[in-house]
Amino acid sequence: MSAAGLEGATHDAAAVSRFRSLLVARHGRLVAESYFGGADSTTLFDVRSVTKSIVCALAGLAVRDGVLPGVTASIAPYLAPTDTLDAVDSTVTVQQLLTMTSGYQWNEDTGPDYSLWIAAGDHVQYLLDRPHATAPGVSFTYNSAAAHTLGVVLQDAAALPLPQYAAPLFAALGVGDTVAWEALDRGTVNGGAGIQLRARDLLKFGQLFLQRGWSGDRSVVPQDWVDEATRPHFAWRRAVGPLSRVTYGMLWWVSDETPAAFFAWGYGGQFVYVVPTRDLVVVVTTDWSGLTDVTPQALAATALGVIVNDVVPAAR
Repeated sequence: MSAAGLEGATHDAAAVSRFRSLLVARHGRLVAESYFGGADSTTLFDVRSVTKSIVCALAGLAVRDGVLPGVTASIAPYLAPTDTLDAVDSTVTVQQLLTMTSGYQWNEDTGPDYSLWIAAGDHVQYLLDRPHATAPGVSFTYNSAAAHTLGVVLQDAAALPLPQYAAPLFAALGVGDTVAWEALDRGTVNGGAGIQLRARDLLKFGQLFLQRGWSGDRSVVPQDWVDEATRPHFAWRRAVGPLSRVTYGMLWWVSDETPAAFFAWGYGGQFVYVVPTRDLVVVVTTDWSGLTDVTPQALAATALGVIVNDVVPAAR
């Protein structure tokens, strides 16, 4: 790593008032760790939609262990008897929740749907009651309620609360009780957002996916699942901050420009950014609360710029 490059990244991060952490691992070793705005190594960061990538890992464990029969399984048998599904709801599969292709009419990018959903009394039924904009499996629409519903499916299939089902994954990463989930209705937690972790633990999670699910000689998450989750699943590409070729995998974002990367991305600039060809993992967290001075999209673009323009070039 270029020491000057890392110093430049730290300087640029410190200049952004809402930056809270910047951590870098190269070749499996922590090479940079900086905190800002009163945060430190013990701070639990609410990393919003990074939660989705963790739920992706849990889905991989469920398929491996036979808790779910496979990604083509319908979600219907795993929802509560009180949930009301129409004929199309019953055809939605685990795969479609993983790839954001469930087909429900939804807009949380520029619309109010996340805020309306999180305020609802029944978060699964709220999604099921949405109109079907397309048939399941046809097109991508980013939908946190769908990711949450996947978490509910996992909880039912495993017959364990989702945090309890996740405990072995976190234990394998050396993460103890320093994890918190956002509680929702009916004994569920938010599978789409709101998990809180220390920055070093986020780095460990990214390192696990960099190592294709392996920790030493132990397979924690199946290698083929990691490969499938972090490959492009769509023909479309869009610009995100300094990146021009971003698409989606399975609850992970994917960039196939050079050097290729995949990343967990949470509201307002929470990132676990993995660059396999550079053997590199970068974690960034920001203070996303009460955003009035900057949009969440602009803050995310700034945070991603520190990663892509400063840290990645420093990994020579």
